[in-house]
Amino acid sequence: MDINDNIESPLKLKVSFNKLLKQYEILAKGDDGFIAEKASRILKIAEDFPELRDGFSDTTILTEMENEIKAILNDTFNPLLTKNEIKTASVPLHNLIFNSSERFKNIIKNAGKGFQLQIKNMPEDDTYIIACTIILSFCYGYDLNFKRPFYYEIPDKNGILRYYKILYNADFCEIIPTEKAKKITPEDYDELLDNFENIELWKEKFPPNSHVFKGFVISNIFDVTDDQSISNIKTSLIGEGQEKDECFTENFHEIFESLLGVKDIKVGFSAYNKTEGTFNAIFGFGIKSFLLGSEDSKSCKEAFCKWSYNRVLKEKKYFSVSDVDKIFEKSKGHAPHITTLHKQGIKSAIIAPIANDDGLMGILEIVSYTPKVLNSINANKLIDIMPFIVSSVERSINEEENLIEAIIQQECTSIHPSVKWRFVQEAKNYIKNQMGGNDASFKKIAFEQVYPLYGQIDIKGSSEARNKATKQDLILQLKAVKHIIEKVSEKESLPIYQQFIYQINSFRKGLGDNFQVDSEQQISAFFKQDIEPLLEHLYEYDELKVDIDGYYESIDSKINVLYKNRKDYDETIAKINMEMASLLDKKQIEAQNMYPHYFERFKTDGVEHNMYIGESITKKDSFNPIYLYNLRLWQLQVMCEMENTYYQMQSDFPVALDVASMILVFNQPLTISFRMDEKQFDVDGTYNARYEIVKKRVDKAYIKGTNERVTQKGKITIVYSQKQDELEYLGYVKFLQSKHYLDNDIEILELQDLQAVTGLKAIRVSVLYHKNEDDKAFYTYDDLMKEIKA
Repeated sequence: MDINDNIESPLKLKVSFNKLLKQYEILAKGDDGFIAEKASRILKIAEDFPELRDGFSDTTILTEMENEIKAILNDTFNPLLTKNEIKTASVPLHNLIFNSSERFKNIIKNAGKGFQLQIKNMPEDDTYIIACTIILSFCYGYDLNFKRPFYYEIPDKNGILRYYKILYNADFCEIIPTEKAKKITPEDYDELLDNFENIELWKEKFPPNSHVFKGFVISNIFDVTDDQSISNIKTSLIGEGQEKDECFTENFHEIFESLLGVKDIKVGFSAYNKTEGTFNAIFGFGIKSFLLGSEDSKSCKEAFCKWSYNRVLKEKKYFSVSDVDKIFEKSKGHAPHITTLHKQGIKSAIIAPIANDDGLMGILEIVSYTPKVLNSINANKLIDIMPFIVSSVERSINEEENLIEAIIQQECTSIHPSVKWRFVQEAKNYIKNQMGGNDASFKKIAFEQVYPLYGQIDIKGSSEARNKATKQDLILQLKAVKHIIEKVSEKESLPIYQQFIYQINSFRKGLGDNFQVDSEQQISAFFKQDIEPLLEHLYEYDELKVDIDGYYESIDSKINVLYKNRKDYDETIAKINMEMASLLDKKQIEAQNMYPHYFERFKTDGVEHNMYIGESITKKDSFNPIYLYNLRLWQLQVMCEMENTYYQMQSDFPVALDVASMILVFNQPLTISFRMDEKQFDVDGTYNARYEIVKKRVDKAYIKGTNERVTQKGKITIVYSQKQDELEYLGYVKFLQSKHYLDNDIEILELQDLQAVTGLKAIRVSVLYHKNEDDKAFYTYDDLMKEIKA
């Protein structure tokens, strides 16, 4: 078999001892007789077997001349050191090893059957190019400084991965160009410098088998497991996002196994909360705390005994438990951390505090299910890695704080993507000024010449529905209390009971006649001050216990009142808001894709939304009024869809409520600015403030000369002030009528004057509904209600 079979390389490999033999030729002529005689014997072997000098690629010769090769390499592989040194003789960029020390042989033997020796960090795709760099160095004198450290990863007899660094001795090599070799010019060299990954270019300059390698290399190998383990731990901890990788935890366990020389160990973490004085589990992929066991959090003083508490939290020093079972018996279960470890079947452990100058941040937990393998001796190895773990935890804490801040920003004070660029721009200016030593202030953020759009889908009669639900709950609660008092008064006729019944009847009459704003507070005070002490006293009567228990079961423990009808009402409002807001958000994605604009919505008794569109928001010279008209049509259409969606799901709500939709048209551009104190945008200037006044009051406006509200269930109301707005929206209405979104009953209405606002008008038109998404028939609101109730 030829060494070069199945290999593409610019080097044709030949095993040769020519350069080594030349060294023996010099020794044979030296003054030291003993050395000269030995050199002559080795040279005699080379004379008898000239292929050892000339070179060969047939691997069978290595077997046939095994003894002769050993004799030639005797000084290189000193028999006295063979059990100590890790050394091999081989050819470069090839797994062929034809001579090795006894220690290397034992390492390979302990690795087990089927183990294939391979250089860990030698990419197969790079071997051709690396061979070319060797030629550049040997034949042309270019030092490319490509000397990377190469490693073997070899498991020991216990299955623990150990790392070995390879140092090559190339003193006995020579490279000879063949007729295929091309002359490498300085221009070629310059081109190659910037094209390391261009394999085709390298093959062009260094064709396959264009040079002959004659000789062998000696690999001096060193066990660097500790250093490499520390490096691997550092790499694992520094790499961002690796903790989320599925293999991270498993690899981390293996790295610690190599560092401590112990098989089957596990690594856990727990975070320290200084404010609450607790250890908390870290919620990440595969990360567990053995100190907490099955719990998510535990008080520090409950997690440790007094000695271990002081050791970790006060002294910030690690400790080991080499035999958990023995200490558990000795402590008789009074050492909490020992008990927790014992319950999990852990036999030995190392507990190490993760602390910086500011104090404790967390606990590193290394555990094994074998006694005594973790102890105070190998625990000392943690000294070298703790700085990296501390740095990683510090970074994680900062990342968590940033993530929390980002979530708060997103959920509570989010900046809409359409205007985020302006905030980023101002933040960069702030940092620039701050770093330059100048006064740093976050300047006002405003957008000029933007067109506003406002819409709302409002729950009609929400106050009346809330009052009705409150009355029903109070009546039920009063009725239940009255029943208990009447029952006890049959047994014990006290005037005070009659007084309570009279008061209950008065409250019930008042709820029926006229529900006042303070009625709920008065009755709640009556329950708290009079009824609760009474029921506590009456609980001594066995015959009343069932009734009193039943009463308290009907009371909501959080607000201490009967909360049945009000709960249905609140759940209905919450569901309506959630469904309408969700639909609007989904539709907004489509609108943003049409043309970017600012959007915000609010949940009240219904859902309101603001939109602003204009050149200053998009940050590019692209705005055209057509995008404003498109957004207005989109808004009107989506409001119709929201109405339809609401009534299709109305039967799923605990309480039947109606909604009314309204759009406010404002045809003049205005300026909006971000209010830092309120964390939201608002209009700027006195003139623009008129728009905000109209927004707040218009849904309660009446049609001129009547007591009829302009917003009505089953209809969409479009409020405006200019004739051109009326013509524009009538065009949209006619279009949506052709699409069966709207009915044909268009009304043009004048509104009564609002405070500081006059001249408002409205287009009002009925929405067409479907019973469900598959229904192709169209219904007015009244028809739909009949169909739903049918």
